[in-house]
Amino acid sequence: MNAIEFENVSKSYPIYEKAADRLKELLTFNRKSFHRDFWALRDLSFEVRRGETFCVIGENGAGKSTLLQLIAGILTPSAGRLSVNGRVSALLELGAGFNPEFTGRENVHLSAAILGFSPREIAAKYPSIVEFAEIGEFIDQPVKTYSSGMAVRLAFAVAIHVDPDILLVDEALAVGDIYFRQRCMRKVHELRAAGVTIVFVSHSMSDVKALGDRTLWLDGGRVRQLGDTARVVAGYMAAMAEKDAAYLKLARRPAAAAAREFERRPPPEIIETIPNIDHRHGSGRAEVLGIAVVDPQGRPLATLEPESTVVVRISVRARDAIARPNVGFVMRNHLGLDFAATNTLREGFELPPMRPGDIYTVDFHLDLPLLYPSHYSFSPAIADGSLVEYEMCDWIDNAITLQMGPPPGPVYGYIHLPCRVELNQRLLQAAPVMERELA
Repeated sequence: MNAIEFENVSKSYPIYEKAADRLKELLTFNRKSFHRDFWALRDLSFEVRRGETFCVIGENGAGKSTLLQLIAGILTPSAGRLSVNGRVSALLELGAGFNPEFTGRENVHLSAAILGFSPREIAAKYPSIVEFAEIGEFIDQPVKTYSSGMAVRLAFAVAIHVDPDILLVDEALAVGDIYFRQRCMRKVHELRAAGVTIVFVSHSMSDVKALGDRTLWLDGGRVRQLGDTARVVAGYMAAMAEKDAAYLKLARRPAAAAAREFERRPPPEIIETIPNIDHRHGSGRAEVLGIAVVDPQGRPLATLEPESTVVVRISVRARDAIARPNVGFVMRNHLGLDFAATNTLREGFELPPMRPGDIYTVDFHLDLPLLYPSHYSFSPAIADGSLVEYEMCDWIDNAITLQMGPPPGPVYGYIHLPCRVELNQRLLQAAPVMERELA
């Protein structure tokens, strides 16, 4: 008997053009459709043999995570037949299944209990889980205070210590540091040798080639290729290289227009101050000259104000020719968690190629939301390449840190989302009438 079997499995999600359409559909008791179907997976048929390491690759949005959630039982197929034989342990989205208000210890007990372990069995496994996670005294702190790396450490420790027959591993390991990631990969190899069935999703082709007995390439929710890992990975890499080449060809036109626009602009201010350097790495083909956080008039800020507009100004200089410069930054909160990030390519702004000695100053205009009143750091960087394939030229960790000023009201969690509240009295009165009319 195979560990996993897919037979013509499809999964769709309803897409509503307007929020009101969902309500209309509910009020008609789904007799009338106000949505269109988005098919994340279409007609998947394959099997995963017991003890096999089965890898899944594909671009973002190809349906990889949906496939894993179907195997884990989080989702049900819209069509087709799915069979899973054995205890499943899953490491999917970062910290999935953890209650952020509970401590690490409480989440360990909760996760193991959901999988059917008795309190005595959980107590026996708990020391091994804590030892592998290596998060120290944070095990008794709420998970919401964990960094992304700490959360994945605990999640992986739980997943591998609950005696799974089938282990599902998504891209969550990518957020871990090199030391812990290597330990995780060694553990995956140990489980593989012990006969555990592993379904492994990754964008790291080296990991896929090292682990995979067979590999499935998903493209737009369909099977593009399935078979020997080396052959499937080679086909995937060739397709990605061809796609990137086509993108570069199209990108030359907006880059040339941006170059002409740059020539018409007056010389910008050059920032040559880096207040702090925790760590710096990159090839050195280009460098970050300086970073400043200023107001819209260009005046340096001593603190950040909630719900205000700020400008993150970064100056960079090329040492070699940079064909596709991409300037950006990462914003971290007081826990060291990567809170937000962006770059010129992400924002659709194509910088023209840089010649040796060229200096660019880039302004990022940010509308700050209502954030938790703590300190936030900015880590600037410059790379050469696309959003997918690039070379990091220079990266400076926590180059500048500013305190967020007091908010006008309490902030629960990390951020207060803009929200409008109303009592829809007319809807409450109209619903019974509509139900009688439909009847």
